[in-house]
Amino acid sequence: MEVSEELESSLLTEPWASVHFGESTFLAKVCFRNTGYILLISNLSSVWYESADAEAVGQRSKELNKRLTVHVSSFLNHLHNLMCPLLAGQPDSATTFSCNRSASGLILHVKSELSGLPFYWDFHCCPAPLEMVSRHLVRPLIRMNLVLQYQVQELISLLLQKDAEIEDYRESGAALSRDRLRTEPFQEETFQQNFMAESLPKIFGAGEGQAFASALQQLYTAVTQQEAKQARKRQCSEDDADLVSTAEIIGGPHSPPPSQEDETTSYSERTTPASSPAQKPRLPVAKVKPKKAKGLFS
Repeated sequence: MEVSEELESSLLTEPWASVHFGESTFLAKVCFRNTGYILLISNLSSVWYESADAEAVGQRSKELNKRLTVHVSSFLNHLHNLMCPLLAGQPDSATTFSCNRSASGLILHVKSELSGLPFYWDFHCCPAPLEMVSRHLVRPLIRMNLVLQYQVQELISLLLQKDAEIEDYRESGAALSRDRLRTEPFQEETFQQNFMAESLPKIFGAGEGQAFASALQQLYTAVTQQEAKQARKRQCSEDDADLVSTAEIIGGPHSPPPSQEDETTSYSERTTPASSPAQKPRLPVAKVKPKKAKGLFS
């Protein structure tokens, strides 16, 4: 299954969303274009994908929807309109989704209507290659973790500054008008211990469906957009380097500087008049045949 580079690059910045098929929970992301689509779906144990161009979409639509004769772009647009509410957590009640897993992959069945006629579609997903899993899931999660660590440290620093500001007010004689607003000075170690003991079990109790909540979806998109931006910069740098190397190869090596003897001879020929009677005949000087420059593949 060949993956369109343009489609996968567009898919990279699409956030993961939680979807439910029966009692099973999945993470999924999809990107539709006029040229086709690419779907990535995972149950956090396996990752599957399908990439289909317009020709494949047209062929499958004829097999599944023999009564429908619409343009391929209409099929793609309809699929887009069916998948977007699903990923947003608001599936259309008139559309049903189901999936079948096998050793060779996963098939996602879609049943809906188009132009008043039944509409069927099957996403035939095969196991995703390791590089795709790393690009769309592993590396972004590692970077998100790093971003969140920086964010926590900045918030801790801000809390300590606020405590110092409040203490200064107290020493100056200021008092709270409402005692219920009083807080204890922030202690990072105590906070971390309470978080591990109290908040962490609640997070795991929420289940895998909350893996990418709204705020994390925004963070994922921001991280992957930054990664795509850096990748474009690296590509431009590599292209510039390739252009320089190509120019050097085409131009060939620089001609070697003339030898001292050649310079002396040339200078004598330029400074001695040709018609001078005192000029002594010189023996012919054998010309040295320049060595052939060696190319890259000589």
